[in-house]
Amino acid sequence: MKLILKWVLSAAALLFVAYIYSGVQVKGFGAAMIAAAVIGLFNVVLRPVLVVLTLPVTIITLGLFLFVINALMFWAASGVLTGFQVRGFGAALVGSLIYSAIGLIIESALGGLFSKS
Repeated sequence: MKLILKWVLSAAALLFVAYIYSGVQVKGFGAAMIAAAVIGLFNVVLRPVLVVLTLPVTIITLGLFLFVINALMFWAASGVLTGFQVRGFGAALVGSLIYSAIGLIIESALGGLFSKS
């Protein structure tokens, strides 16, 4: 139940990002659901590999390069989907920052909602 709720809320967060930031476009809630799933899949499969491969750069930049990796995942998802578009790397960076901030809020709220007493 928690996974499905997080997926739906992440899709809503993606729609919110598209609403407040013009560099990200989502065609509808169905496209947002697919995009949220693809972003999540990329973050599970590709992100750990990229983090390990770019570890020296991440250490030199004191972790700031992780923002670039998040933006790449966001941008890559828009590259493979038709209903989700990002207008370049700068827009992907800003969009991924907003999306990640909302994701933290969602994760915190769901953690409190589904906490084991």
